[in-house]
Amino acid sequence: MASIRRTLSPAYHDRSYQNGAGFPSPSNKFLPNGSSKHFSSSSHLPFLFNVVNIVYRKGWRRSFCRCLFFFVIGFVFGIAPFGYSDTDVRAKDFTFPELKPPHATLRFDDQIVTSVSLSVNTKLLEPKESTDIIEPLKQLIVVTPTYNRGFQAYFLNRLGQVLRLVKPPLVWIVVEEKAASHETAEILRKTGVMYRHVLCAFNSSSVKDPRVHQRNAALEHIERHKLDGIVFFADDDNVYTLELFESLRTISRFGTWPVAMLAQSKNKAILEGPVCNASKVIGWHTNDKSKRIRRFYVDMSGFAFNSSILWDPKRWARPSSNPIRQLDTVKEGFQESTFIEQVVEDESQMEGIPHGCSRIMNWHLHLHTDNLFYPKGWLLEKNLEVILPIK
Repeated sequence: MASIRRTLSPAYHDRSYQNGAGFPSPSNKFLPNGSSKHFSSSSHLPFLFNVVNIVYRKGWRRSFCRCLFFFVIGFVFGIAPFGYSDTDVRAKDFTFPELKPPHATLRFDDQIVTSVSLSVNTKLLEPKESTDIIEPLKQLIVVTPTYNRGFQAYFLNRLGQVLRLVKPPLVWIVVEEKAASHETAEILRKTGVMYRHVLCAFNSSSVKDPRVHQRNAALEHIERHKLDGIVFFADDDNVYTLELFESLRTISRFGTWPVAMLAQSKNKAILEGPVCNASKVIGWHTNDKSKRIRRFYVDMSGFAFNSSILWDPKRWARPSSNPIRQLDTVKEGFQESTFIEQVVEDESQMEGIPHGCSRIMNWHLHLHTDNLFYPKGWLLEKNLEVILPIK
């Protein structure tokens, strides 16, 4: 096989160098057997330069050898100690200098602030007085018996709009006879008041005032579900003010107030209810001589009581645990008095509202429309009948 070894260039043979320095001649190379000839008489450099010279002639290795040479020289100079370093390191050498901000004077509305306190005032986290604690409002339980008659929709809508303006919590218990009317249910849904539609299963055809059993159905519902709040019998044909419903929340056990009533003859107004000294009941208003045998002269919409009296007799120290209900065996006009006698013993357990019982907050108008019935679904089936044609 032909050899591709590069022969030494003849330009390097017998080359002279100035100042007597020079590299050994090409004849002074290593022999193949590992021995070498003697060096020339002018060879006085270290053996390292001879090795570099040999490698230097290998073409691309020149640059590599040159970099390696200078790397070794730099490494030697880098580790050589050329100065003095103090090895005694003290903690004070690492302390930072104390930095003090320049003195500044703060001014707010031409007043000089000499100091600023960053402390927390714990008094701000506490209420100033016990009256600052917000207590939840008492729930109002409004009981309304209703039945099919000409003004039923008008009465329910009017009362529903008033209850809608009362602050919650409030639940409206509307009691109907036998079956629930779709018309009544639709009215209740549109009022936006939280309500419960209750049915009275008692056959009241032989009773002159069926609302007695309807109220008893509501009382049974309150007792069974233990609803907590102030119970108020609000008939749908009466007129009420918002002040009345706000005053009901001040009652603790039993509250009463005077009611303005339109006489049966519709030609005068009478007053029925308590006479009060502040909130203490000291007498009664009445213009009906035939009813002076009653114990309490109060209208059905003229009192309210705590619902827990119905389902927690021990709390109020009731002598009897019998359920409190209205009686249908008494004469008309005596249901109020006989019912109140089951709730309280005397006037000392009553609270007159408002202060001094000096304001009229509801009216009983006695608008009877028993002979009128509203059309089913409030739809006029014969609305195309012409009574007076347009000319």
